[in-house]
Amino acid sequence: MHAFDYHAPTTIEAAIAQLQQSDEAQLLAGGMTLLPTLKQRLAAPSDLVDLSAIAALHGIDASADAIRVGAMATHASVAQSALVREHLPALAELAHGIGDAQVRHRGTLGGSIANNDPAADYPAALVALQAVVHTDRREISAADFFSGMFETALADDELITAVVFPKCITAAYAKFPNPASGYAMAGVFVARLGGQVRVGVTGAAACVYRESTLEQRLTARFEGIALDDVEVSTEDFNEDLHADAAYRGQLVRVMAARAVDQARSR
Repeated sequence: MHAFDYHAPTTIEAAIAQLQQSDEAQLLAGGMTLLPTLKQRLAAPSDLVDLSAIAALHGIDASADAIRVGAMATHASVAQSALVREHLPALAELAHGIGDAQVRHRGTLGGSIANNDPAADYPAALVALQAVVHTDRREISAADFFSGMFETALADDELITAVVFPKCITAAYAKFPNPASGYAMAGVFVARLGGQVRVGVTGAAACVYRESTLEQRLTARFEGIALDDVEVSTEDFNEDLHADAAYRGQLVRVMAARAVDQARSR
């Protein structure tokens, strides 16, 4: 591991100020990706700005029509939150299925979406639920936030403070995990909002996306069986030793049907 200076600010303003002092400084949330990268000497930041001591980034609260989750809320805290479980149980279940217990107690919502791993779980929920990412300076819709593999709309010195998830009629998430890593080979979050159904897909392509073909079918008939004859376009899907594009296409359809059936059973 290369040498670096460590900082533990207690306010958002102090964290941003520290980050702006060096072009080589990096923010540290849960560290699930950054710390292994540092240990392998694949990154060499001049400074690490640890966000864990900033109380304003940790809370979870509810309003009449939305759930607000602080960027430093861990996956475990999202999964266990009484507010999330009451008003958006699909999000709590998604968080409970991330990694293992150690990862869930260290990894954070903000760190996950800022990293934008193509197989991460949260992005599918953000896209399907029309969530809004709040930063220290602006609000970014989920549709505009995720821009490509490991890429987002964030500026280099911008800090995620919270994510606001609108409440919905019903929702569910189903994924087919890689047996070794637990990451989604295909994960599908289905949300019913008013007369519209939105489907967010992760793990199958280079970046999370909405599957319009499934949305149209489910808006007309909200049942898993309605997807039996749907063909998902796999033109830009990932291929690796675990699954080719065609197999991932089948996984997307099957996971979507499972998510719909879960959502209908609530």
